[in-house]
Amino acid sequence: MDIILVPGFWLDASSWSDVTPPLVAAGHRVHPLTLPGLESKDAPRAGIGLRDHIDAVVAAVDALEEPVVLVGHSGGGAIIHGAVDARPDRVARAVYVDSGPLGEGGVINDELPAEGDEVPLPPWEGFEDADLTDLNDELRAAFRERAIPEPRLVTSDRQQLHDERRYNVPATVIACEFPSSLLIEWMESGHPFVAELARIHDVDYVDLPTGHWPQFTRPAELGVAILAAVDRASKNGQN
Repeated sequence: MDIILVPGFWLDASSWSDVTPPLVAAGHRVHPLTLPGLESKDAPRAGIGLRDHIDAVVAAVDALEEPVVLVGHSGGGAIIHGAVDARPDRVARAVYVDSGPLGEGGVINDELPAEGDEVPLPPWEGFEDADLTDLNDELRAAFRERAIPEPRLVTSDRQQLHDERRYNVPATVIACEFPSSLLIEWMESGHPFVAELARIHDVDYVDLPTGHWPQFTRPAELGVAILAAVDRASKNGQN
């Protein structure tokens, strides 16, 4: 199975490096992406928006012959959902890592402090305690060293969706900050945060208790969780 890995804000393809070994060992082909504007700390970011990131994922899907599994972390969840909407017949499963699908008209996070055309990684004080669970001083220093400013428009552009067949694509949510039981409770109560997720017909939940960056705090366990989701897609006859 081809697995396309989409990082969240401030991260490039290398952020998945400790997650992919179990996927590769199982014989799968991994395609971690570096999205436009995230190529380096000095890369130009002006004019790069959410649609550019979605289009980059769609191009990666189109470059492969077989159906794929899309994996999106954090803001990458909104991006892979846009790709699912664009290619619902090419995605065997969407995997949301401490994230979820972003519905029509939503924005990923337009409250992050911007500097011109980019949004640098904020100080740790700008995050909730739950975000930082298990992210010790060493991991924080390594993350800040590798962090690349996010194109500002990606954080604030509105999601545009067109194909309701996206709801037929199976999904897996790997819940880290919030337990899956809470997500289900929110859906049952009609919470707008999970409104788009509630419309997907087939959703599995996996609890991986840690902070917002499991690829750093629990990478081996995250790899195993993604592998289980990929195996489910394979058993459904997509390989």
